[in-house]
Amino acid sequence: MSVDSGRPADLDPFVRGVAWPAVAGVAYPRADPVDARRLPADTWSAAQLPAGVRLELAGDARHVRVDYVTTTNDLGRRGQAAGTTFEVWRDGHRVDEVAADLGAGTVRLRLGQGAGRAIVYLPEGMKPLVTKLVGEDGIVEPAPSQPRWIAYGDSIAEGWIASSPAAAWVATAGRRYGLDAVNLGYAGAARGEIVSAEQIAALEADVISLTYGTNCWSMIPNSTEMMRATTEAFLRIVRAGHPGTPLVVASPLIRPDAEERPNNLGATLDDLRRAMEEAVLAVGDDRTTLIGGRDVLSSELLGDGVHPGDAGHGRLAEVFGAAVRSAYDAGDP
Repeated sequence: MSVDSGRPADLDPFVRGVAWPAVAGVAYPRADPVDARRLPADTWSAAQLPAGVRLELAGDARHVRVDYVTTTNDLGRRGQAAGTTFEVWRDGHRVDEVAADLGAGTVRLRLGQGAGRAIVYLPEGMKPLVTKLVGEDGIVEPAPSQPRWIAYGDSIAEGWIASSPAAAWVATAGRRYGLDAVNLGYAGAARGEIVSAEQIAALEADVISLTYGTNCWSMIPNSTEMMRATTEAFLRIVRAGHPGTPLVVASPLIRPDAEERPNNLGATLDDLRRAMEEAVLAVGDDRTTLIGGRDVLSSELLGDGVHPGDAGHGRLAEVFGAAVRSAYDAGDP
């Protein structure tokens, strides 16, 4: 079976973190492939990496055998941290890790024992497709469903520069707070594009988070007026598609090189942060939670001056994840 043939339908109940069907060459797209022509090229490029995609298993099997195909070993700037292994987590602990090969392969993974689901994270940097899974020493079945969390953001949401996909804050928060995290983090992108808002508006979701903004200072500079208007428009479109869904919005995290330095349109990151927060307060409602991002992390938790390391991702999981779960619980009838 080739990646071009798409995902095996019988495995879809095990696969979590995916919102759209496969297309040729993209097994687990993180943006709507039918609508890809309207997306910025950097957004669609990032969306072809299956960040946060995983298998969630129940049953009494002690091991699972997974057949797969990986399509690249070009890991880009993240290197090995982009994901080159299968990791199994259960009850908050990693219980096994096996390296993936380029091309077709098979891994045998320990599932451990415990009351919680076994979560198998994929070698996402190698763009894998899971073609078969078989439980050994017992049965495996899809884990029960959990509230669906759509997590839109930039490279920090995607997982940069956590040591592995399982250490990214969205993945950690999903495990900790019992949420089916769908990671729509787009490295180098996520500037509040209207197309992304429309795609989110069309998805099924129990709770939604929006955590972006740093690329509005650097990659495609925004003025404060642009940031305010774009944020308002993004929120209005998402709310139109989800009139009762809890929203959690966080303004940009600290970025020392940008806090007081104007971009090409004269806006510092702190200016953009305040404009984003003003927009949320202007158009938000009682189902919208605003988190000021400036003080969530200290600069010491940034591994490269922009992205958090593992400790920083852990802190984001604690703060943002708890807010997302609380927002869902408050809105759950």
